[in-house]
Amino acid sequence: MADGDIERAVEEYFKTLTAYTPCFRSFEGSLYEMELTRAAVHSFATHVSKLKPEVKGSGNGAFERALQYKPNGIMDTKKYLYRLATGYMVDNTALIAPLYNRYDEICGFYPMPAAKCTIVDHKGVKYIRYHIGGGRYAAIELGRCGILNQYQYRDELFGESNACLRPTMELINTNNQGIIEGVKSSAAIRFMAKLAGTFKPDDIKKERKRFTEENLSADNSGGVMVYDAKYADVKQIESKPFVVNSSQVAQIKENVFNYFGTNEHILQNNFTSDEWNAYYEGKIEPFAIEMSLVHTNMVFNAREIAFGNEIVFTANRLQYLSNAEKLNTVTQLFDRGFITHNQGLEIFNMAPVEGGDKRYIRKEYALTDNFKDVAESKEVGDNADSGGQTVQVDAADTADTDGQVD
Repeated sequence: MADGDIERAVEEYFKTLTAYTPCFRSFEGSLYEMELTRAAVHSFATHVSKLKPEVKGSGNGAFERALQYKPNGIMDTKKYLYRLATGYMVDNTALIAPLYNRYDEICGFYPMPAAKCTIVDHKGVKYIRYHIGGGRYAAIELGRCGILNQYQYRDELFGESNACLRPTMELINTNNQGIIEGVKSSAAIRFMAKLAGTFKPDDIKKERKRFTEENLSADNSGGVMVYDAKYADVKQIESKPFVVNSSQVAQIKENVFNYFGTNEHILQNNFTSDEWNAYYEGKIEPFAIEMSLVHTNMVFNAREIAFGNEIVFTANRLQYLSNAEKLNTVTQLFDRGFITHNQGLEIFNMAPVEGGDKRYIRKEYALTDNFKDVAESKEVGDNADSGGQTVQVDAADTADTDGQVD
């Protein structure tokens, strides 16, 4: 079978696999249905989707290109990473199925929804059985798959549920419903009218209808209410619905932020470089490390790993610095040979240039081992009059202070 046929077969096989069906749920349902918790999940998944997969080792160029652009037939790399991160946060478990070419070599990956997967045992071998859709199921050996999880305690493979967040979800749900009902209640005009005489029940109903149509309907564009002597008094009832105060709303948000390890600045994308570095260190980097380990162990065996083959997910955190911080960082790192021209341009979101992958270093730097030679040369020079021999030190071994870039 040709590679194109394999790709089409894979696309056909996975085309009905869906992880999420929108529906209304209470707080006991998926946390992805709540606006605040979805925002926290989306923020994390968006930042994770910007990670760059790199495959180290010789002979992995074609596989690296596939992983960096299109890990499977229906997803590019950004969608693939976003899907993994979303499942990781919502279900606390993300499953990865390997895709194989005609040579039985891994050529891509596909994220499987943990909610649709179960572990089954067949003749002593564990399989991941997942629901494709339309009443169809498929299975793959557990040992071939990759598993990422968090809050892992009781189960050997899957993370815990989000039951501990249920009280906060209930507060969010109740607060949202209270706001909606409060707006509805505040928008309703309510009056209490006292009739001046005694009337039959049917007459009271007719008079109520007439009074409402003439004074409280949209036809009363003047905004003036008029009533005759049939009414002794007409008073408006002021409705003051209960709404959760700001301190309680702040506490609800803080509970969500603590659970997801984020904050309001991260969700609104107005963070500083220090806030971003803290979020990266606490949330993005641990997930990137786990993804690197899981993908590496899926593709390479122990011998190949020993020879330096691995898959890593990296991010250019320097792009989040301010322009002044970027300039200072690039200047300091470039003239010390830590980064190249193109790496410096990447920090400023600029296109690379031809020949920009060379490293440069300032001339006034010298190896610390050379300081001993310089000191000995000075000592010999001081004793030259007493018969000592003067040693000439090569200029390359001493510090040249011209500060030019070679």
